[in-house]
Parts: sequence; C-alpha cells; structure tokens
Amino acid sequence: MEEFDFVVIGSGSGLDVANAAVNQGQSVAIVEKGPLGGTCLNRGCIPSKLLLYHADVLETIERAGEFHIDASVDDVAFDEIVREVNEEVEADSESIHKGLRSSSQHELYEGEGRFVDEKTIEITDGADEGERLRGDTVLIAAGTRPSIPPIDGIEQTEYMTSTEALQLETPPEHLVIIGGGYIAAELAHFFGTFGSDVTIIGRRPNLLPDADEEVAEAFTERYAERFTVHTGHAATAVSQSDGTVTVEAQPYEYGDDGGSTVGDPITVTGDELLVAAGRRPNSDTLDLDATGVETDDQGFIETDEYLQTTADDIWALGDIVGEYLLKHSANHEAQTVARNIFGEDPQPVDYTAMPFAVFAAPEVAGVGAREEELEDAGREYATRTYQYDQTARGSAMKTDGFLKAIIDLDGEILGCHIIGPDASTLIQEVVVAMKAGSGTVKDIRESIHIHPALSEVVQRGFSGQFSRGGSGHSH
Repeated sequence: MEEFDFVVIGSGSGLDVANAAVNQGQSVAIVEKGPLGGTCLNRGCIPSKLLLYHADVLETIERAGEFHIDASVDDVAFDEIVREVNEEVEADSESIHKGLRSSSQHELYEGEGRFVDEKTIEITDGADEGERLRGDTVLIAAGTRPSIPPIDGIEQTEYMTSTEALQLETPPEHLVIIGGGYIAAELAHFFGTFGSDVTIIGRRPNLLPDADEEVAEAFTERYAERFTVHTGHAATAVSQSDGTVTVEAQPYEYGDDGGSTVGDPITVTGDELLVAAGRRPNSDTLDLDATGVETDDQGFIETDEYLQTTADDIWALGDIVGEYLLKHSANHEAQTVARNIFGEDPQPVDYTAMPFAVFAAPEVAGVGAREEELEDAGREYATRTYQYDQTARGSAMKTDGFLKAIIDLDGEILGCHIIGPDASTLIQEVVVAMKAGSGTVKDIRESIHIHPALSEVVQRGFSGQFSRGGSGHSH
C-alpha cells in the first residue's frame, strides 16, 4: 500500500490544493473515477456555456430585423456544434490527464475511491481497481451528480440528465423538462433557440426560485412567452410509448410542513425528457461510515468554518459540502483549504458577496441578500429598480432588463439582482464593491463610469432615490 502526505478524491477544484501540496514538497495522490477536471469542465459549466454562446449568436441574428437589418440563417450544423464543443472539453481533460501521468510529483489513481478506514482508500472500480493508498491528510472534493426524484415510472422511462443533454447531436422536436432551476433554464434556452418546442414543469411558483422574487417573476414571464411553462406543478408520473414520453403533473402547494400535490393533474407529451431537478452529493459512494466524517440529512459533508470535517486531518470542499454549488465557490474554498492546511494562520472561509449567474436569455445574476429574506427577517432596507433602456446603451440594444439594488439605511450594499444582457458581467462591479471596497453605495457612485457603456445601469441603479422597505414600511 502506497502512503502519501496528501490525498485528494476528485480532480476539479481539489487539484488546486493538490498543487499547493506539491509546492510544499509533499507527496501527493489524486483519486478520480471519471475524466480529469471535474464536473465543471466535463459535464457542467464549460460545455454548457460553450454551447449556449452558439445559441446567443443565433438569437442575435434572428433579432436583426428589430434593428432594420435583413438577415437570415440558411443552415445550422447542430451536430457539428455539439461535437466541436465536446471535442474541446475532451482535449482539455486529456491535457490534465497527461500532465498528471507525466508528473513525478503527482500520483494518479484512476477509479472510484472508497474509504477502508479513516485515512485508507481503496480503488474499487477503474484502471487501478484493488489498489490501496493512505494519506496523512485527505481532501474530499468528490462533487455531486444529477438528482432523480421519485416519480412513478421514471425507472422504466428513457430520460436525459444534463450530462447526456450536453452531448445530444440532434435537437428534440419537443423537449419536456422536469425542474425549474438554472440548469433547466439554460438548457431550455439552448434547445429552444435551435428549434425545439420546450415545456418546463417546475414545483416552485417561479422559475429560478433561488433568485430574488421580483427577478424570478420577470424571468418566468419572459420564458412563458417563449415556451410552455407549468410552474407550481410537480411531476408525479411518467411513461413512454412509441417514442413519446408522457408526463403527468399536479398543482403543488408549499406549507409549513413542506409541500403536497393538490388539484387535477395536467398531461404533457414530448419526444425527449430532461430531468433537471437538482444535484445530490457523491458522499454515498465513499463509504464514509469507515471514517469519522459526518454528513447532513441530504448527504452533504459537514465541515467547520475552516472546511475541516468532523474527522481529524480530513477536509472537504466544493459541491459535496453543499454551501454553494458553483465552480467559483469551489475555487474560493480551495484557496481557503490550501491556506489552512499549509499556512501558519488558519482563517474561516469567507462567503461574503458570493455571486451567481444564469446564462439563459435573458441572463440573470445576483449577489447578496434577496428582498424577501430581509422582509422575513424584519430588517429595514431600501430598494431601487433601474431599467436598462433608461441608459443610452440599453436603449440601443432594445432590451427591457432591469437592475434591483438593495441597501441598508446607512448606504451599505446588501444585495443586487439583475435580469438582462450581460448581467453576469455587470454584477461583478457590485461584488468588488461589497468584497474589496467599503461595501457601500459610495464605491459605485464615486467611480467614473464610461459613457455610454452598459455599466451605467449599475451606476444609475445605485444612485438616485431609493424606496424604503422592511419593518412594516411600504415600498
């Protein structure tokens, strides 16, 4: 059995910590059952955003008439788009694989790792099956996988998750999506732009339920204009016959004790079914019972504020800890873990101003508190909503997006939520102000903004008159 100073399970953001260990002169082992690079590179944000940009280009051409430009699309090589993206992803993954295999400072174990005891891992499946290794320090960065809800008939029905959808070389005629989060929204945009009829079934009252409610409502309204949207419905049964998938869904109501189906069901049919109902942690594949590592009710690994688990010298980061299922959060956590393992001054992980973005059409991005959270907490705050088309650039783009700024009564930025073109870029100024500046509206108001750039949406959104809310105040 090989022994190492440092072992990481997973080759996504955990590789950053592995490289930090190498730089400290430690012996390092990496355990990975799939392609190198983790979920983001192989099955998540990289291939999806590469594909989505193609949809954005096509949508731009189709909108040309609004700008008095006569343009048409003669042909779309959809299969070539998908193959090109997947070939690029595979090349990047293979580059990581070759780098690790040729490194004298890393040892790569290819297969699924399971704990035999607190510090010993056995490879149970893959090229290195049967191998055992032990680490003085172990990092669990094994990620998540698509969650499949317990719907009647789902096991007898052919369906896709996001993994298979990103490799589909022919757009469905009619795609039915179960789920209303960001994966559902992005893939609906992609396939819908390339000609698929799309039906979305989501349990929450709005799509993107983790976004600010006002933004989520606006996004749902936009999608209802493009697609068939059944929010507030839970898929209860699915079946398949002669190439047709049938989904039965019932109205869904949330209560103090959770939620339940009510009322008469609806029936939806299509030729492909995509299940995009969230993610579940891979902790159940690791035999954590052999360790002192504890998980919560959903299977996410419990860590302290330094990202150490309930077992000595075992750390965890990324999706499997369940704090933010975002690649930039995992990268941020990797920096924290590396500092806390190899540095002299351990510091808690700081999730201040953790942003998110949804690369749909329209784009959505946000950071900080949502208004409904502040309202529920009884906090005083003030809001200001500013429309894109009130700026010269936004007007030229013929767009109806908006920014919603939320501050406390002393001017501290509590949150910002944007729906519209380049929302994922515009939010970054607010993140910097909250994280690296004074954290107040002064940072944005006193910065010079290029005129007439789209960034004026942010500048003007945080200037002018705010409406007071919270603690009984009306807006």
